Amino acid sequence: MRTLYLRNVPEDVVDRLKLLAAKEGLSVSSMAVRELAASTRRVLNPVLLGDLPDLGIEADEVLAALDEGRRDR
Repeated sequence: MRTLYLRNVPEDVVDRLKLLAAKEGLSVSSMAVRELAASTRRVLNPVLLGDLPDLGIEADEVLAALDEGRRDR
């Protein structure tokens, strides 16, 4: 496993990491690694989306169906 040193981390970011870490019962370092891992996985989203089959459904249709479903509640 590699070691990563971060410089110039804004105080407010450190404070929020501390809050999240305490809430989850983790160290700040573990919390930072978890958050970095989650954010770097997003780089794969275009690849994942590109691998999905084209169902021929437009985004407008999906949004309209969602709106209709919400009105029916």
